[in-house]
Amino acid sequence: MEPRRESDPGGRPPEGMAGLAKGLAVIEAFGPDRPQLSVTDAARATATSPATARRCLLTLEQLGYVSFDGKFFRPTPRMVRLGAAYLETASLPSLAQPLVLAARDELGESVSLAVLEDDQAVFIARAEVQRIVSTGVRLGAQLPAHASATGRVLLAGLPDDQVDDILQRSRPQATTSNTLVTVEQIRARVRQAREECLAYTDEELELGMRTMAVPVHDSHGRTRAALSVSSFAARASLDDMRTKMAPVLQGYAERLGRML
Repeated sequence: MEPRRESDPGGRPPEGMAGLAKGLAVIEAFGPDRPQLSVTDAARATATSPATARRCLLTLEQLGYVSFDGKFFRPTPRMVRLGAAYLETASLPSLAQPLVLAARDELGESVSLAVLEDDQAVFIARAEVQRIVSTGVRLGAQLPAHASATGRVLLAGLPDDQVDDILQRSRPQATTSNTLVTVEQIRARVRQAREECLAYTDEELELGMRTMAVPVHDSHGRTRAALSVSSFAARASLDDMRTKMAPVLQGYAERLGRML
């Protein structure tokens, strides 16, 4: 009989690589609001000691994933390989991308697909309309689930107790005068999204930008993703989005769902 193995306090089996976990946490600390990290920044963002954060960053530099100018570490193009491993091999992005492109062409607006991960709506497929001013969303970008149309559609697919847990952890902050900042307001929008199979934001995250999202249900009726369209407010009213764009978006969401 094999000897009994003990787990650490966090439940990780003894064969787990703690160093790898810390390195990945440092990689995830980079983002639009943190395009560069000092050792102190990395330690704070990952709740590790400065010595541990420094070892992780220096290892990533040696492997070519970050550069170092003597003070700050910055991601290099090699970092793209990590995200590409998922986007190029996972079935959902591969299946979705042709439909996202087709929806973009039919609607004449930018279309995205997102999934829920760690209370965030993470974009895994995207088709951008070429305009002088970009909507700023990119593959791998994250938006708080409670604050985005895609996130509210994804939350609507969860049981109420899970939704409440996520909303209690959220820290709503007003970025425009239209931002919803109370748990009660956001919960009401999530319930509305569940009833209507559709969610929207009207200049809540950014002035001049509206977004509408619909769920992608798999063959078992589970919400697997959210398909969304974004438009500048000057180009489309909410009524336009509901009457003209939502049916198109729902059609492509249904087509994708039949493949899952």
